[in-house]
Amino acid sequence: MTVERFEVRELPDQSRYVLIDHGPDGTLSKEIGEESYVDVGDERVLFHTGVSDEYSGKGLGSKLVRVVVDDIVAAGKRIVPVCPYVVAWLPKHPEYADHIAERRSEHGAAVKALTR
Repeated sequence: MTVERFEVRELPDQSRYVLIDHGPDGTLSKEIGEESYVDVGDERVLFHTGVSDEYSGKGLGSKLVRVVVDDIVAAGKRIVPVCPYVVAWLPKHPEYADHIAERRSEHGAAVKALTR
């Protein structure tokens, strides 16, 4: 069995997705990135994206966001980009344009409530 080196996994009880490095031989299991979110009705607010510095420049932030966005679309939800990385990433991927919701004040309030 071949294990893909990098995996994105949702942790719904923590309102985040994590990016895991399984290492070149599949024996490592190290969390190296995350995408934090909060749900507001049928909209998922993406408010924080991060990848460990030692992994920067390898396209892993993009991989993380793509998996997250695909998951949101598959669930029938709309994407609310708040995180600057996601805000910059989405225009480069116009195939998701029909799935983006406008940011509203209740989105900011939901993020504040979650992060308190």
